[in-house]
Parts: sequence; C-alpha cells; structure tokens
Amino acid sequence: MSDMNSTERLILHFKNNRAGEDVFRFTDERISTAIERHKDISDRIEIRVDWDLDNFEKSMRDADALVTWDLPTENLAERAPALRWIHIIGAGVEHLCPLTWLPERTVLTNNRGIHAEKTAESAAMAVLMLHNRIPAYVTDQRAARWNPVFVPPVSGKTVAVIGVGEMGGAAARSFKALGLRVLGIRRGGVPHPAVDRMYAPEGLHRVLAEADFVHITLPHTPETRGLIDKAAIRAMKAGAGLINFGRALVLDHAALAEALRDGHLGGAFLDVHDREPLPGDSPLWDVPNLILTPHVTSDDDTSYTPATLDLVMENCRRLLKREDLKNIVNPTLGY
Repeated sequence: MSDMNSTERLILHFKNNRAGEDVFRFTDERISTAIERHKDISDRIEIRVDWDLDNFEKSMRDADALVTWDLPTENLAERAPALRWIHIIGAGVEHLCPLTWLPERTVLTNNRGIHAEKTAESAAMAVLMLHNRIPAYVTDQRAARWNPVFVPPVSGKTVAVIGVGEMGGAAARSFKALGLRVLGIRRGGVPHPAVDRMYAPEGLHRVLAEADFVHITLPHTPETRGLIDKAAIRAMKAGAGLINFGRALVLDHAALAEALRDGHLGGAFLDVHDREPLPGDSPLWDVPNLILTPHVTSDDDTSYTPATLDLVMENCRRLLKREDLKNIVNPTLGY
C-alpha cells in the first residue's frame, strides 16, 4: 500500500538531552525550518519536544514515533502502546543493546549515512596526517626534538577500510580520490565501487598485512568487540598507521599503545574512546605518535541536525504511505 491516507496524522516526539552537545539538539527553530522544507506532510504531523524525561511518560501514551539518542526501555510496549517507530540520532545503537526490549510492532532506525560527507573529509585528513608523520612530529615537539623525515606523495599507498558500511564507504571514496589502493573488510564480502578488493572478516589478517594505513569504521556488536586485538595489530605491516572512527571497544587500546611505544606502528589517530570524555588519568594521553580527538570527526555543527531532520521527515512520509522506512536497524545484528 503506497497511497497516503489523507486523514491519518502522526504524533512525533523528540527527546532532547540537556547533557548533550548543542549540535544534536532539536530546537523549535530547527524543527520549524525542517517542516518548511517538507510542507507536503506538515499538516499531518503533531510535533512534541521534551528535555530528558520531562514529558516523556505522558507523550509515550499516544506517540506514534520517537526521535532520540536514548530512552528508558523497560516495559516500553505497555508504556507506549501506539509507538510504531523509534529513530536513533546516531549511527550506533550499542548503548541500547541487546534490542530484546523493542516491541514487535516498532521499527528502529538510525542515522547511518548522515555522517558521510564529514567522515570522508576527516578520513582523508587522518591518512594524510599519518603519512606525513604528524603524530610523530607532535611527539617530537613535546620533547623539543628536531627530527625531519621527508616522505613522497601518498598516491599509490594501500589503505584497508575495516567495516565498509555508510561511513566506511564514504572514507573509501575519499581514499580513492587521493590515489590510494583500497582494500576492504565487510560482512559477507559484498563488493563496493570504491574498494579495489573486498574480503569477508576471515580475511582480516591478510588485509592488515598489506596495508600502509588501517581505517576502522566498525559498529560495536558481539561479533566486532575486540576484533582488532593484539594479534591483529601485530599482523599489521611494520610502520603502518591506524585510525579508529568506528567504536572504541572493537580495538585493544593497550595493545595499540604497546605497538606505538615499541615502534611496530608508525602512528595512530583515535576519535572514539572507551570512556568519553577520556579521563585525565588515561594512559593514552602519554602514548607517543598518537593523535586523540574528542569524537568530533564525523559530526558537524551546521548540517548534522538539518540532515537528521530531513531523514526523519522522509521516514514520516514513508510511514504515512505504509512504505518501508530508511535505515532500518536489524535487531539481531545490532546495526
């Protein structure tokens, strides 16, 4: 059934977190601007917004849809009897797993793809920083050490993208634009147009051994937790660089620190961390040849929320038409 029921209305509830960054907040102004871009359904949607849980319980009694980062999941089917759809405003949903709480009638979607443009830029930046030894120069600067090393252009080097989903695919496209040879690891080994050779997860160590740079964009699932362990890091080419823009718990940070300290790896760039903010007493702060950024490489303060709202409005349109929603999360896989 694809014809839009002209009498049906959706109650769409936005849950903001006061503790979150402004870039992720749904203000009246941002929502109104998005509604202007989607006037064909503007009279079909009733918008409600709360902060944290101020009006959450009341709204959940009749809400059709919820847009949020997190939510209280206990007995959700009883507390939200009309809820047909939940949209999570990030790509990862591991903070809500296992998804056994999800009511049978409720579809879960996420923000995958919203990060693509910024991720592509950041991925290129990270590889160029590693290739040009910026992590090592930052370490030298702290030690007042002058140690120039000249490197050729990056074109022709090999990069491995571990996890070729939306973000990994965006990174792969940026790597191809730099003239890199791109290898990929993907569940099932399905080809990607920006990847020269794709492998299933069983080929991980083979791919790691070929790569000058390893770019991780894996989600956190039971299958990926700890996948880039000490053995995987030691399988990497001597002097290679590692980047993690995926999820922190897929990587053994102690093994990474060891490989940077003993020189097996030439440098690393981490944007995701086991605890965020990264505690001041974390040993990672003092690891040589390591760049740490505070989980900012895939989000931006201009387009992220508008793009999220456009995705939400498109899925509202699809819900009204009884069509499949975009970005459905598989509850079994967790992404």
